[in-house]
Amino acid sequence: MVRVSVLADALKSINNAEKRGFRQVMVRPSSKVIVKFLQVMLKHKYIGSFTVVDDHRSNKIVVNLIGRINKTGVISPRFDIRLQDMEKWVVKLLPSRQFGYMVLTTSYGIMDHEEARKRGTGGKILGFVY
Repeated sequence: MVRVSVLADALKSINNAEKRGFRQVMVRPSSKVIVKFLQVMLKHKYIGSFTVVDDHRSNKIVVNLIGRINKTGVISPRFDIRLQDMEKWVVKLLPSRQFGYMVLTTSYGIMDHEEARKRGTGGKILGFVY
């Protein structure tokens, strides 16, 4: 079976491990997008920490979970979001305005929707976490 989205597989395995009550999960293969997505999750304290393990192939990521993730997922295809349309997408994807984050890839890098709004930029939507 061929992998369509490495990010989708990684977030699904994190979500499943969180539901089962695990403290750690190993995500493989690794990519720069997964690492940046995890950094956004770490910044908002959805995960404890993560380490990238070099195995001379495609690397692995060991994520320490703290039990704060209710759901995480990927939006495919990666729709373009303008700054004016961001509130519409927040209402569609997140359970409430004060709860959760959309992760966007912008010309300034990968960030959550609140930081993108502060910088005054739109981008393509990668996924969400709450």
